Amino acid sequence: MSAPVLLVEGLHKSFGGVQAVEDVSFALSAGELLALIGPNGAGKSTCFNMLNGQLKPDNGIVRLEGRDIVGLTPRQIWRLGVGRTFQITATFASLSVRENVQMALYSHAGRLRSLLARFGTALRDEADALLEQIGMLDQAERPCGVLAYGDLKRVELAMALANAPRLLLMDEPTAGMAPKERVALMELTAKLARAQKIAVLFTEHDMDVVFGQADRIIVLDRGRLIAAGLPQEVRNNAEVRAVYLGGTH
Repeated sequence: MSAPVLLVEGLHKSFGGVQAVEDVSFALSAGELLALIGPNGAGKSTCFNMLNGQLKPDNGIVRLEGRDIVGLTPRQIWRLGVGRTFQITATFASLSVRENVQMALYSHAGRLRSLLARFGTALRDEADALLEQIGMLDQAERPCGVLAYGDLKRVELAMALANAPRLLLMDEPTAGMAPKERVALMELTAKLARAQKIAVLFTEHDMDVVFGQADRIIVLDRGRLIAAGLPQEVRNNAEVRAVYLGGTH
């Protein structure tokens, strides 16, 4: 087997004596979708923020394709090939769909300081290629401020793909979307991830999305990893059903 894209071992983080994440370990391979689920307060966001460099672990190992990334800044980690989407979309409403993606491409190329009033044709072809992948090329000229929420989520995905990521972190990617939109977005993500060999770690509260799209699932409760495995294994886990899914789920 090839080495994992992401390897996490013995991750710990506490705040004022409260153990937010305790001895969490897992690995993620290229082209795999791994769901991180658990009740509110389980430690999911804390875990995500340590992987992304927003928080530094108290203890533990985080390796991206064999490289230790603990202590690096979010920008340094992003430039190593880690993309991220957020629960609340982070696009520029006054810029067009294409310009938002061009902005991400400029940042990846280290050229943001060279921007003038408008983007023009710089990196236009690259932006359009990304928009074509997510089915938004026909809306390239529209301002993001007038888009439906589901379309904004797709634009954000294109922006996250601008640095050709090896690892994509998605924090509640379908939050606020209609049920059909949720499934469509994650089906698109899965298709791109498998075609481009991108490892995807995502948190999600919609269990239909989780069990329908994830290759594997890991479950946190009060900072501890209580289950890991294939979707059906996790669904049938008695402890998971008791603390999160509910006995009749």
